[in-house]
Amino acid sequence: MLSQKTRYAIRALQHLADRYRQGPVPLNEIATRQNIPSKFLTVILSELAREGLVATQRGRDGGYWLALAPVDISYGDIVRLTRGSLALTPCASRFAHETCTNCLPESECRLHRVMLRVRDETAKVLDSISLAEPFATEEMG
Repeated sequence: MLSQKTRYAIRALQHLADRYRQGPVPLNEIATRQNIPSKFLTVILSELAREGLVATQRGRDGGYWLALAPVDISYGDIVRLTRGSLALTPCASRFAHETCTNCLPESECRLHRVMLRVRDETAKVLDSISLAEPFATEEMG
């Protein structure tokens, strides 16, 4: 399941993708239009800026914008940056692997093999969809 932080990050980045190359987007606009608490959004956008997905400008005419083209930001990138892993179990994580507690050895665990496949298929799908996808950036009226 996606965390609230990940869902907020996706919605904020979708909003910025809708406004790509239109100048800085004020934090309050993103927060209001996407129903995200301003304080939480500030933290999320700061993290995304450190990771190079978002750029920011302070001041009266300031705000946020995508630092990369929408086509260069995949949903897989966003989930990995905000959640840390696409794996549903710790033993299936590529970069944060942990042995599951109260489990069989991985070589004997059929669930482990299933979760590796789920992780890989999830990565294929999320890495193939970018913020430029029409269904991902259209505003619903």
